Amino acid sequence: MYFSSSLQVSNAWATQFGLLLERKSFLSYREALPTLFSMLHPLDEIAPVVCRSGGLIQGSCVQYACDSTMKVLFTSSQPSMVVSYDPMQGTHSVWALRKVTHDERSTVLRYPTEPGGTLLGLMASGFLTSHLRNTSRLDSPGGCGAAGGPGTGSSILHSHQSRIVTSSPGIHSRVHSPNISNMAALSRAHSPGMAAPSFTGAARFSQSFNSPNSRGHHGCLPSPNSTLNESMLVPEMEPIIPNLCMEQLWSETVTAGCHREMSSQASKVFITSDLCENHYLCFLVESHQQLRCVKFIESNDSSQLIFPFVTAIPAKDAEPLEVSKVFVPGLLSPSFSLSSQTPHLSTPLENVSTPANSSHRHIQRLEEVPAYAAILLFGFANMLLDFFLLSYELKYGSLINLFLYVYVIFSEVLVKWYNIYNAPGGPSAHAEWNQFVTCFMALMGYNTERLSWTQHLHFEVPLSPVIAAKKARPSDGGSDEDWDYLMASHYHQQMTSQSACGAAETSGAKNSISTDTDSLSPLDSSALLFPHIPALFYVLHLLYQELQLDELHRARAASLVCLLQQLARDLQMDEYLDLYWRDYPSLISCFTESCVIDQALIGQMQHPSSMSSEPPCIFSWLSNCLRGVKNPPFPYLPGICQRTRLLVLSYALYVNGDENATSTDVSKYIVKASADQLLHVVCLCLWQGFTLKDLESVPFGVALPIREAIYRCREKPRSDWSEEVCLLIGRQDLTKQAHNMTLAKTKPVRLSLEPPATTEADEEEDGMSDIIQEVTGLIWSQDLRVQEVRRLLQSSRPVRVSVVQLPEVSDHEYIEEKENKLLQLCQRTMALPVGRGLFTLFSYHPVPTEPLPVPKLNLTGRAPPRNTMVDLNSGNIDVPPNMTSWPSFHNGVAAGLKIAPASQVESAWIAYNKPKTPELANEYAGFLMALGLNGHLTKLATLNIHDYLTKGHEMTSIGLLLGVSSARLGTMDMSITRLLSIHIPALLPPTSTELDVPHNVQVAAVIGIGLVYQGTGHRHNAEVLLSEIGRPPGPEMEYCTDRESYSLAAGLALGMVCLGHGSNLIGMTDLNVPEQLYQYMVGGHRRAQVGANRERHKSPSYQIKEGDTINVDVTCPGATLALAMIYLKTNNRSIADWLKPPDTWFLLDFIKPEFLLLRTLARCIIMWDEILPNTEWVKSNIPQIIRENVDPSEDINMDAMTQAQDYITAGACMALGLRFAGSANSDAFDCLHEFAKTFMKIMAFAGTTSYYNLQTGLSMILLAMSMIMAGTGDLKVLQLCRFLHKRTGGEMNYGFHMAHHMALGLLFLGGGRYTLSTSNSAIAALLCALYPHFPAHSTDNRYHLQALRHLAVLAAEPRLLVPVDVDSLKPCYVLLEVTYKDSKWYKETTVELMAPTLLPELHLLKRVKVKGPRYWELSVDLSKETQHLKSILSRDGVLYVKLRAGQLPYKDDPQGWKSLLATAINHLNSGVRAFKVNSLESDGIYLFYYFLLQKEDTQLLFSAMLYECVTKECPEMLPTYIAIEQAVTAMRHSDVQQTFPLWQLRLVIEFWDSRMLRSPGNCHDTLLTSEFLPVMKNAVDVALDSWLKGEDGNVVVRSYMRGQVPSREAQSLMLACFLIYRSIPFLKSSHTQLEGKSNRCSHKTVQCCLLHAVAVALWRSVGYFNSTIVTRQ
Repeated sequence: MYFSSSLQVSNAWATQFGLLLERKSFLSYREALPTLFSMLHPLDEIAPVVCRSGGLIQGSCVQYACDSTMKVLFTSSQPSMVVSYDPMQGTHSVWALRKVTHDERSTVLRYPTEPGGTLLGLMASGFLTSHLRNTSRLDSPGGCGAAGGPGTGSSILHSHQSRIVTSSPGIHSRVHSPNISNMAALSRAHSPGMAAPSFTGAARFSQSFNSPNSRGHHGCLPSPNSTLNESMLVPEMEPIIPNLCMEQLWSETVTAGCHREMSSQASKVFITSDLCENHYLCFLVESHQQLRCVKFIESNDSSQLIFPFVTAIPAKDAEPLEVSKVFVPGLLSPSFSLSSQTPHLSTPLENVSTPANSSHRHIQRLEEVPAYAAILLFGFANMLLDFFLLSYELKYGSLINLFLYVYVIFSEVLVKWYNIYNAPGGPSAHAEWNQFVTCFMALMGYNTERLSWTQHLHFEVPLSPVIAAKKARPSDGGSDEDWDYLMASHYHQQMTSQSACGAAETSGAKNSISTDTDSLSPLDSSALLFPHIPALFYVLHLLYQELQLDELHRARAASLVCLLQQLARDLQMDEYLDLYWRDYPSLISCFTESCVIDQALIGQMQHPSSMSSEPPCIFSWLSNCLRGVKNPPFPYLPGICQRTRLLVLSYALYVNGDENATSTDVSKYIVKASADQLLHVVCLCLWQGFTLKDLESVPFGVALPIREAIYRCREKPRSDWSEEVCLLIGRQDLTKQAHNMTLAKTKPVRLSLEPPATTEADEEEDGMSDIIQEVTGLIWSQDLRVQEVRRLLQSSRPVRVSVVQLPEVSDHEYIEEKENKLLQLCQRTMALPVGRGLFTLFSYHPVPTEPLPVPKLNLTGRAPPRNTMVDLNSGNIDVPPNMTSWPSFHNGVAAGLKIAPASQVESAWIAYNKPKTPELANEYAGFLMALGLNGHLTKLATLNIHDYLTKGHEMTSIGLLLGVSSARLGTMDMSITRLLSIHIPALLPPTSTELDVPHNVQVAAVIGIGLVYQGTGHRHNAEVLLSEIGRPPGPEMEYCTDRESYSLAAGLALGMVCLGHGSNLIGMTDLNVPEQLYQYMVGGHRRAQVGANRERHKSPSYQIKEGDTINVDVTCPGATLALAMIYLKTNNRSIADWLKPPDTWFLLDFIKPEFLLLRTLARCIIMWDEILPNTEWVKSNIPQIIRENVDPSEDINMDAMTQAQDYITAGACMALGLRFAGSANSDAFDCLHEFAKTFMKIMAFAGTTSYYNLQTGLSMILLAMSMIMAGTGDLKVLQLCRFLHKRTGGEMNYGFHMAHHMALGLLFLGGGRYTLSTSNSAIAALLCALYPHFPAHSTDNRYHLQALRHLAVLAAEPRLLVPVDVDSLKPCYVLLEVTYKDSKWYKETTVELMAPTLLPELHLLKRVKVKGPRYWELSVDLSKETQHLKSILSRDGVLYVKLRAGQLPYKDDPQGWKSLLATAINHLNSGVRAFKVNSLESDGIYLFYYFLLQKEDTQLLFSAMLYECVTKECPEMLPTYIAIEQAVTAMRHSDVQQTFPLWQLRLVIEFWDSRMLRSPGNCHDTLLTSEFLPVMKNAVDVALDSWLKGEDGNVVVRSYMRGQVPSREAQSLMLACFLIYRSIPFLKSSHTQLEGKSNRCSHKTVQCCLLHAVAVALWRSVGYFNSTIVTRQ
C-alpha cells in the first residue's frame, strides 16, 4: 500500500480518530524511525504516533513509537484501544489510543532542559522532517544511506525487565530504563509541494544518529546531549505536530526464568461480554490452543481502563456471540471437556462484579447456584451434544455450528434461571431447589400453577415471618393475631412437614386432587425444553443414581425423586416409576397427578440413544454383577457420575473381570489393565482421587467389595508398590518404606538410629564407636562378642608388656628384654588397622565441618606391676627404619573406610583433612585410598590430584592411584588411564622422557590399570600387561629389586582386564595368552621383545644375569593367578589340567610348595562347579603319590612331601572359602574347621622348619573360614582368632598377624551389616587382597604390595536385613521365610530365619517373605523385585514392619504366650474391651460405648464383632456391623423406615454368596465373620416369610399385583422391602399402573407369582446355607 506521502505501509487500522498506519520496515534498513503514523483526514499529512509508557521507579516515558518489531493486531473504537504483539518477548500489550496532550507534544518536539536553550530538538526535527519529505529515496531497501545506527532494530519494549499489572494505569505500564531518551520532534513544511532543503536525505539522517556521543539506546532517536557540528546549518521548518498518543495500559506477565515461544502471536482478537455485562478482551493463541480472556473495567477517566486478571481457556477456535449477552467459547480442544472442569456457570472467569446499570440491588453470583442446577445444566448440555453427534450426523453444517446450537439453548436456559434466581429480595437458602424445579418445569412446558405439588413452591412472601417486607414499628406488646400469623405462615408449614420433599408431600396429602388426567392441561409443546424432556429426565435419573451412592447426599435424592416421578408418569415410563416407588414407597404414594402428552409428541421427542425402557439402577447392576448375571454397560455422565463410574469399574474388575464396565451413550468402554485385579482396583481408586475418607461415605453394602479388595491387598502386598497405594490400603510400614525410597532419589537415607553415647576421648581411642549397638545387640544378644572384637582390634592404648625379671638378669638386660617383647607386640599392633578397617566398614557419616577422627597407632607399652612406660625410642635395641610407614598407611585406610558411601563428601572436605605435619602424610595417603574404595574420590578435583602427585610422596601416590582406580572400576575412564600411564614406562611412547617413578608406585599403577579396565578385554592393555609379567631386569641398574611384586601385579591386572572371558578373548588370538602364561608358569626360553620394549631392554641388567631363560620364581605367581582369573568359573578342564600338581616325585620336586598352593587354588576356581563342601573333595586335590603309603626304601624328601601336602590342602581350602564366601554354609565351615584343628595339632609337635609352612596353611584356612562366615560373627572362628591373637613370639611375624586380624575383620565385616559376594569382580578383589604370601615385616613389599590388602572391600556387599517397627522406629525381631531357587545341587527349598539376619546372595533366592502372625505379611518376589530389595539393603537394610493388633514383639514375648489371642481364651469379653479402647482411635471408642448401651444379649454379639475387628485390624468394619444389625432389628420389629438398608444387606449377602461359590475354603480371610452373616440373613428371611404368610402380607401382594397402592404406609414399606430383598422384577403389563386403575388380575396369576417368589426365596436360602455347611465341613 502506498500513500500520497510515498510512505510504504504494511497495514492500516481503523480507529475512533481516523486511520492508524503501520510503516513497513526492511531487515537491511534498520533505521530508528517511527513505525506508527496517524492520518485523521484524507487531506492531512501523516503524523507520527507518540508512545507513552510509565513505570514504578521513574516517571512516564514519552517518545515516538519506533519499535520496528512491534505488530499491531487489533484496534477498537469503543473503547479506543490498540492490541500489539512483541515477538521478541512473546507478549501482548494493550494501549489506549487518544489525542496527544500539550505537554506530550512539547516533550517530543523540544527538550526544555537543554543547556543554553539551543533548539537541538528542532534541529533533529529538521533532519527527521527532511527525511520524511524525501522518503521517496528510501522506499526500497536498496536506497542510499540505508545504514542504521548500532542496535536500532530493537524495541523500546525490550528494555523492560519486568511487567507489573495492577489496577492503576500508571502502574500497569512496564518498567523502563531511566536512560531511554525521548525522540526528536518531527517538522514539516507549509505545503507538501515545498522543495526539500539542501541538507536532506537518509545519509544526513543516519549521520545525525550515528554521532560518536550517541547513547545507542534501542528504538530511540538521539539523546539531546549528543553534539552536532557547529557549522551545520539547519533550515527552518515547521515541525510535524503529532496528533495521537498510545498510552500503555496492560501487558502480559513474563515468568521469571522462562520465555514464551516465538509462535505465541494471537491469531484472533475480539471484545465480548458476559451475563453480568463484564467486558473481556479475548485473543486466541492457536499455537497453544488457548483463548486468553482479559477482563477490563472502565474507570472514571473514560480513557483509562483497569485490567484485574487474565483467564486462559483451552480452545482451538473462538467467535464472539450476541446471544443474550452470554459469552460462549468456541470449539474446545480434545483434552478439554465441560465434564472435566468444575462448573462455573456465569462466566469462564473467576470473579463477577455488579453491572454499572444495576443500581444498588444485590445480584447473586451464578457460580453459587445449587449443585442440582450446575449438575443438571452441564449434564444436559453434554447429553444433548452427544445426542446430536450420534443422531444428526452433523447436519448443522459444521462442528462449530453444532456446538453453537447446543450452547444457544444452554445459554437461554441459563438466562432464564439467572433472572428467576436473582429476583428482588432474594430467596432463602432452603428454597433454592424449589425455585429451580419451578423454573425448569416451566421451561419444559408445565403449568406449575395447576400441579398441586408445585403450586406451593412459589413463595411470593418471605418464608420466615421474622423477615418483614416493610419495616414495622417496634412494639412492646403482642396479640393473638401474631400467633395466628405464625401458625398460618408457609415457614411453619415447611418446618412441621414430615415429608422428604417439604411442601410437596404436605400439599399432596392434604389436598385430595382428582386423578382424572383430563382435568390437567397438557404441556406446552412450544416450550424451549419440551423436545428435550427425555434427555433431561435421563440426566436427572443418572444424577439420582449418583446421589444414592453417597451417604452425605442421599437425602437430596428424596427431593429429586419428586421431580423424577412426575416426568416418569407423564412420559408413561412405568418401570422407572416402579423403581422410584420401591426406593421411596411412602413418598411416591402421595403423588397421583399426571399431565397429558400426546403420543405423537412423545415419539417426536429427542430420546438419548442409551436410554431404554428398563431403568438403569446402580444397585441392581451391582447385584447382578455379584450374582454372575451378565450386565450391559452402565451409562454415566462424564464429570458428574464419577462415583458411579468408579464403583461400577471396581465391581467389574474385582468380581468378574469385565473390561466393558462402564459406557456412555457413545459406547466409550474402559479397557482393563493387565495388572492384578486387587491392585488394579486400588489403583483405580487412586486415579480417581478416591481416599479412605471418601469410602466412608459409600453405602456399606456397596463399599464391602472395595473394602475387601483393600483388605486383601493389605494382607498380601508387594514391596515395590507406590507410597500412595500403600497409604490407601493402610500399610504404614510400606508407606514409610516407599517414602524413604522416594526420598533416597534426591538425598541419602540412613538408619534413623543413634550410636551409643561415648565421650570424645573414647571416640578417638579406638575408632570403633560408630557401630550401631541396637542392631548388633539384636544380632548377638546372648554375649559380648562385639566388645571383645573391639578389644582385640584396638591399637590406640599401650599394650601390656609382661616380662618377669629373673635374679640373674641385670636391669639393663631386663630393659632390653622388655623392649624386645614390646617390639614383638608392636608387630601385632601394626597389623591391627587392616582388620579394624574391615570391622568398621561404612559405619560412619562424617560432619562436613569437622575433620575425620583417626585413632592413634600407639606403639608404647606398660610394664606391670608399676605400670611403667616402655618405649622403643630409648635406643637400647635396634628398631627397623621406617617401621611405622605402612602401618600408618593402613591406619589411615581403616579410618577412611568408616565413611559410608551415602555420606556427603566434597572435594573441599577432602582437602580440609590434609594434615599439617609431614609425620601424618602416610595416614592421609591411606585416607585417600579409602575414599576411592568407598567411591568418594570421584569428587576430588583434578587440580588437587595433580597437586598430590607432583609432590612426589610415594605413599600418597600409591594411595591416590589405587583410590581413583577403585572409584572408576571397570569404566575405562580415559583421564584416569592417562594418569596411570604416566607411572608405567611400558605404556609410555619410546621417545618419552624417562621418569623416576618409585617401584611401588609402578606396582600400584599397574593394578590400577587392571581395576579401571576390569572385565573389558582391552587388547592393548592386555598385551602390555602380558609382556610385563615376564619383564626382564634392566636396563642397566633398573628393575632389579622386588621384581616379584611387579610381575604379580601385572598378572593380577591382566586377569582383571580379561576377567571371566575364558577362550572368548576377542581380538587376542595372535597373542596366545594361555600358552604364554603357561610358559611363565613352567619356564623356558624367553620370547624376543618387540616394539618399544625391544629398544627399552636392549641394554642388559648390570646386577642380575638371567640370560634367555624365564625366571619362574618371578613370573609363576602372576601367570598362575592371571590364568585363573581369565578362566574363572568357566569349568575349562583342559586349562585346569595344566594346573594339576605333578603325579611323580621327580616333577613334584621342581615346584615350590607356595606355587603348589597357587596352582591348586587356580585349578579349583576354574572348575568352580566341581567344588564341594566336604573333606573328600579337599583331599582329592592331593596327588595320589602323596596320599599313598610311601615306601621307606625310596629316597624321598619327607619334608618336601609334607610341605606339598600342606600347601595343596591350604589352596583347596582357600578355593572352598571363595566358592562359599558369605554363604555361612555349615558343611563348608565344618570341613574347614576340621582341617584347622588338624593343622593346630600338627603345629604343637612341629619343628622350627615346618612351623612356618603350617602357620601359612593355618592362616589360609582361617581366612577361608572367615570368608564363608563373613559378617556372621561365628564364635568358633572368633575363638580361633583370639587364640592366634595371643601368640606373639617365635615365627609369628607381622604378616601372620595381618592375616589373622584380617580374618577377624571379615568375620565381623561392617559390624555384621556386610558380607562377601561371589561375583567375578569380588573373587578378583579377594585374590588380590588375600594373596597367600604375607609380608615378613612391616616394610616388606617384595612379593606383594601391602596396599592391595584393602581391596577386599570391593568384594563386600550389604545383605543385612534389619526389620524396624514402623510405630516405634526401633529394630525388632521378625520371622522371615526365605525360598531358594531350584538348582542342580538342590531343589527349591524354604528356610526360616529370624531377622535381623544376613540374606543369602540374591541371585540364589526366589522369594523373601515376612512371616506372620505377629507382623503384617510382606512378600518380595525376587524374580520381579530384585532391584527393590537391593535398594533396601544398600540403605542400611531397613525394612519397615508393622506389628499386628493384639501381638507383642518377639523380644517381649518369645513364645507368644502373652498375645491377645492367648489371653482371650479364658477372659474373652474383658480382654477384648480393654484392648479395643486402648488400640482404636476416638471413633472406635464411641462405637465401643455404643455397644455397652445395648441389651445384655446383644452385648455378647457385639463383643464378638469387636474382637473380630481388633484381630483383623479393620475398625472400619464396625459401622457395617452396626448397620446390618440395625437393619435386621428393624425387620424383626416391622419398624422399617426406608428400603435403602435392605438394598445394602442384599448386596452384602450376595457378595458373601459369590465368595463362597468362588472359593469355599477361603472364608477365613473375609472381612465379615462366617458366623455373623448367616445369623443375620436367617433373621431377615424369617421376618419376611412371617410377613408374607400373614394375612396383611398376602393382601398387600395381591393388591400390588393388581396395580393398587397399599393403603397403609407400613404395608407399603414392607412390600417394597419384600420386592427388593427377593429380587422380584417389575411385572410388565400395559394395564397395570400404580395410580389405582381398577383392572384386576386373576387369582391364579397372583397365586403363581406368590409361589414363584417364595420358591426363589427358599432356593436362595437353601443354596446359601448348603454352601455354608459345606464350607464349615
